[in-house]
Amino acid sequence: MQVFVTGASGWIGSAVTDELLAHGHKVVGLARSDASAAALDAKGATAHRGRLDDLDSLATAAEAADAVIHLAFNHDFANYTEAGRLEHAAVKRMLDTLAGSDRPFLIASGLASGVPGKPLTEDDPSPFHGADSMRGGSENLALSYAERGVQPVALRFSPTVHGMGDHGFTSALTKVAKERGAAGYVDDGATRWAAVHRTDAARLVRLALENPQASTRVHAVAEGGIPSRDIAAAIGDYLGVPTVSVARADADAHFGWIGRFFGMDLPASSERTRELLGWTPTGPTLFEDIAAGAYAL
Repeated sequence: MQVFVTGASGWIGSAVTDELLAHGHKVVGLARSDASAAALDAKGATAHRGRLDDLDSLATAAEAADAVIHLAFNHDFANYTEAGRLEHAAVKRMLDTLAGSDRPFLIASGLASGVPGKPLTEDDPSPFHGADSMRGGSENLALSYAERGVQPVALRFSPTVHGMGDHGFTSALTKVAKERGAAGYVDDGATRWAAVHRTDAARLVRLALENPQASTRVHAVAEGGIPSRDIAAAIGDYLGVPTVSVARADADAHFGWIGRFFGMDLPASSERTRELLGWTPTGPTLFEDIAAGAYAL
């Protein structure tokens, strides 16, 4: 299968590219720089030069593919609304291109529930609709195209997709802890994050690609809800610094941009995903990666 992958040289996307190539698929990866194009070529993938705001380029690559996996996103936290609008426009253009073809369209999404404290399941719809909502409402936009001859699958990734070389949320928390001399958590630290190892997430994406009708939503969740105080304690143990509580009112000042996410309760289940796709996570846990130096600075 020839698969067009946006974000193919990113943290999750590069692992997905490796997984697809290892199982006989051909990968055409969106590359916005010479370095990204060279990295894809070195893996045996084909680079397609372009950007998320180049809608014609996205449509051309989608039209030529047997399936699309959309993993790219402009993480501009200073202008998140505009990033969502760009996402909405890019997703809509690719979906319009695939309409009537019965081809799979897999889209990266996150874990967000409208019911605080309740673990999110695959049956729970996303509360975000429209271009001005979180991530441009792209999950619901994609799923709406099931009625227009596309096979959409929402790939809901854990807040932390961890592994050696991760520069995401846990890396940001570790950097703050080192700078502050203490590993913090918000209030009583009871809020939870789901987690998954990068290789397990990549394998899930491949399984969802090969079985696109198995589920419209799949959860890349290995650990369903790790208390934030335990994450902070693991970071503190690794760095050799104390663990402290930070009042929610002071979270932005203490943590910076990562504080708004670390204070969110984001537990989730992947029971249905495991049953439908035969997916069993086998990679290291988040704590094992922290202890092994995945977030050495």
